[in-house]
Amino acid sequence: MGSADRILLKLSGEALSGGKGFGFDEGKCLDLARQIKTLTEMGTQVAVVTGGGNYWRGRNSSKIIERTKSDTIGMMGTVMNCIYMSEILRTLDVDTDVFTPFVLGGFTKVFSRDAGLRSLNKGRVIFCAGGTGHPYFSTDSGTALMALELSVDSILLGKSVDGIYDKDPDVYKDAKKYDEISYQEILSGHLDAIDMSMAVMCNDNKVPMKVFGLDEEDAIVKAVTDPDFGTRVYA
Repeated sequence: MGSADRILLKLSGEALSGGKGFGFDEGKCLDLARQIKTLTEMGTQVAVVTGGGNYWRGRNSSKIIERTKSDTIGMMGTVMNCIYMSEILRTLDVDTDVFTPFVLGGFTKVFSRDAGLRSLNKGRVIFCAGGTGHPYFSTDSGTALMALELSVDSILLGKSVDGIYDKDPDVYKDAKKYDEISYQEILSGHLDAIDMSMAVMCNDNKVPMKVFGLDEEDAIVKAVTDPDFGTRVYA
């Protein structure tokens, strides 16, 4: 994958917390923002989705809260993350908009394809917060949906691992990293590097993806400019 005209960048909530595991690491967030700014200076239109795991992970945060409410808390975590990253970018003189699929007073704008594309075409970085607005959908699923609505050229999936492996590299020292892999191989091999529903949507609609590790210096920029960085995923 070389330079792309329009990308959707997915950042995990944990990435925003740095090594702290909770909340924000301002230095790390500023570094991520600088990289996003570099992409815009290259002429790339950037949409961003964040997870909310630095605040709430519904499946392991509570044993008593009902699933739909737990997912709602997670969605609000992504809103906080997107507003925070939006403001960090604004300190670097990058114009931004934060969209949600539901009304949040004056805090965000309600998303539509037309509004999102209008902001991107004005050179703004847009943040798509709040997931799909419905429970039972992961942020990966929301990322795929947003990529389709915004007609992006590719998805950048920034993770703590530097690509897709045939098995967990933290557990198995002989784990093999893929330079490239098809969505069909991910689905048939039941690889958990990405959400299965995300793989299905991207495969059906032929949206390419780059899975890469965020820990390397200038990782986001390299994910766009270096075809050998991370793992390329294709339909």
